[in-house]
Amino acid sequence: MTVPAQLTAFSHANSAAAGGLGLPLAFVALPLYVHLPHWYATHYGVPLAALGMVLLLSRLTDALIDPWMGRLSDRLYARSVSAVRWAALFAACGLVLGFTGLFFPPAPWREPGQAEGLLWWVAAMLTLSHLAYSALGILHQSWAALLGGDAVQRSRLVSWREGWGLAGVLLAGALPTLVGMAGTTGVLACTLGLGLWVWLRSIQPDTRSGAASTAPAVNLTLPWRFAAFRRLMTVFLLNGVASAVPATLVLFFVQDQIQASADMAPWFLTLYFAGGALSLPLWLACIRRIGLARAWFAGMGLSVMTFGGVSVLGVGDTTGFAWACVCSGLALGADLAVPGALLNGLIDELGFRARAEGAFLGWWSLASKLNLALAAGTALPLLGWWGYAPGNQAPAALQALTWAYVLLPCALKLCAALGLYVFFVRPRSLV
Repeated sequence: MTVPAQLTAFSHANSAAAGGLGLPLAFVALPLYVHLPHWYATHYGVPLAALGMVLLLSRLTDALIDPWMGRLSDRLYARSVSAVRWAALFAACGLVLGFTGLFFPPAPWREPGQAEGLLWWVAAMLTLSHLAYSALGILHQSWAALLGGDAVQRSRLVSWREGWGLAGVLLAGALPTLVGMAGTTGVLACTLGLGLWVWLRSIQPDTRSGAASTAPAVNLTLPWRFAAFRRLMTVFLLNGVASAVPATLVLFFVQDQIQASADMAPWFLTLYFAGGALSLPLWLACIRRIGLARAWFAGMGLSVMTFGGVSVLGVGDTTGFAWACVCSGLALGADLAVPGALLNGLIDELGFRARAEGAFLGWWSLASKLNLALAAGTALPLLGWWGYAPGNQAPAALQALTWAYVLLPCALKLCAALGLYVFFVRPRSLV
């Protein structure tokens, strides 16, 4: 395929409009993993342990299927723009249907004693929601990779998508309390419809040759044949787990180390995400001056310095922790703006633009979803081995919490920074 020239020079306005689909896509995650367990436990009496197992298995299935979703995305883009549009519309309808079904199950299963039936319903609706979410997300990211452009153009489009995603996280956190789950579902449907309409209008008929649609299917393991992809994935995973560990443990740290009141925790999270969103223009300017890899390296350095300061915080240091949330949010901006743009540039350099974007993005999506699982699987057992349990404020327990919340992420982040420097900064990579 030859990409039309007008598509490779997206302005800020075009990038903001086309990236708006990131808001409803990110909007889905928080209600499913924060509000859903509480909703089913309080409204229908479903055991949390069983519900947690359903959530875990559904998410694992979703992650493992992403490489195949990427392969399907490549085939759809190879076939026609019309095929992409219909697939996106079908996925969006599935997403709204699954999300609605989760929070409003059929009336007979809402009666007492129907926990087993509800669990089967949750499993089905979660699977539908996850598959639709993955399909739509990979189609959207593949389109961004297809556009190409220089480092600034790629990072601009990725930054707008991720910025909208942060807005979606903040919105999803507030709406269930403000307007209930019915209103939240309505907002999801409206924003998804609007974002989809704007994005699909951006996909213009292209000059992909007929041969592209009959080309042999790309092997699922194709991306792993290239050392550059393996290196980038290694840095991405190390950095992602380093960022996910504090996200997993932050409420424990606020409760037992800082000992702040329960109503302050949402404000800390808001400062973190708002810092990430507001920092994106700064990171775009930084990318313009020093390039993608060096900007990401600087963001990692800021994150390590911030968490080094967190290690000395104690009881009542709410102001210090608030500043740490802001600074770590600023560092988050680099994690949002750079990795996806680096991947898109790598796809371009390897010669797979308009040929196999989905194959790369499917594995990338799988890695993104594994970050939280790996973080929980690493940090929570370590906390138990080191003697910490929620509510335990003994000095030894708090020391263990500080090690897990501060030192472990710093160690992982430094490993990621070292890999980034060796593989991408020092060689002066073109991406």
